[in-house]
Amino acid sequence: MADTFDDSAGALETRLEEAAPPGRFGGEFPPAELPDTELTELTDAGLTTEALPAPEGGELGRHAGAFARTARVFVENKMAVAGLAVIVLAILFCCVGPFLYHSNQTNAQLALFNSENAAPTSQHLLGTDGQGFDILGRLMYGGQRSLLVGFTAAIMATVLGVAYGAISGFFGKWLDALMMRVVDTMLSIPLLFFLIVLSAIFHPSLPILILVIAFVSWLVPARLVRGQTLTLRVREYVQAVRVMGGSRTRIIFRHIIPNTMGTIIVNTTFQVADAILILAALGYLGLGVQPPQTDWGSMLANGVNYALDGYWWEIYPAFLAIVLVVMAFNFVGDALRDSLEVRLQQR
Repeated sequence: MADTFDDSAGALETRLEEAAPPGRFGGEFPPAELPDTELTELTDAGLTTEALPAPEGGELGRHAGAFARTARVFVENKMAVAGLAVIVLAILFCCVGPFLYHSNQTNAQLALFNSENAAPTSQHLLGTDGQGFDILGRLMYGGQRSLLVGFTAAIMATVLGVAYGAISGFFGKWLDALMMRVVDTMLSIPLLFFLIVLSAIFHPSLPILILVIAFVSWLVPARLVRGQTLTLRVREYVQAVRVMGGSRTRIIFRHIIPNTMGTIIVNTTFQVADAILILAALGYLGLGVQPPQTDWGSMLANGVNYALDGYWWEIYPAFLAIVLVVMAFNFVGDALRDSLEVRLQQR
């Protein structure tokens, strides 16, 4: 009986193998054969296996893809591209220009040999100011101070604000409440009044101006980073680091702050623009860079004294420099915010 059953099962398996397509019971599948018309349609649509690109694996490929998406969204914003061009040109104008256009900007006695408030000529392309300094050279020289103060104060304010906000948001409870009340108290003081008091207490040298502007500018990044830290501290990867015994310092500086980098970068661009405006305001009030040095705000303040005399060349160059550079940084900041937004990267 058993032999009869085995013979019947073997015969049934043999007939199934003969009737089934090759490869169903251990054989190899034959290559797929499609009609010529369907294969042509698939080829034209780019759906054949030959048209599929090889997958790019690894961390390097992922970072390259994220950077490409960020750059693509940034380039789509034409105002941001124009703003970036203005920033680059302003830096070249202020840093490289003095090597190509030579003028005296430090010796007040030597400047007295030039005509005061002279109109633009071939020798002085933008004329001279009330002290005899060449306006075009003064614009380059003052731009160096304005950009230096803008970048340095913005970096210092961002570093201080990021560390302060991350610590406050991570620890929370009474420490967070205390640290944020300090920020709220300082924000309640009028900015211009605060700047005037600090500038009157300290002698307005270039390092002091940088410290003063940074001291009043770190409050905004502190609030922004604190808000994001409150969200990030309860994420799974932060909890995993805690379970594995990671220190609080490591969690803050290795896991929380790097994940707020998009907000930090965007805010830094706005901080540069704000620092340039604050320096211009101080210079307009006579509390900026002291003579014979100058900045764009001080140049504008000196030019306003001659506004009724029709000396336009002492007002418009510094005014346009401030407006163009500040607007350029704002355009770049807006585009970076859009580029680093995850939802826009995936559209």
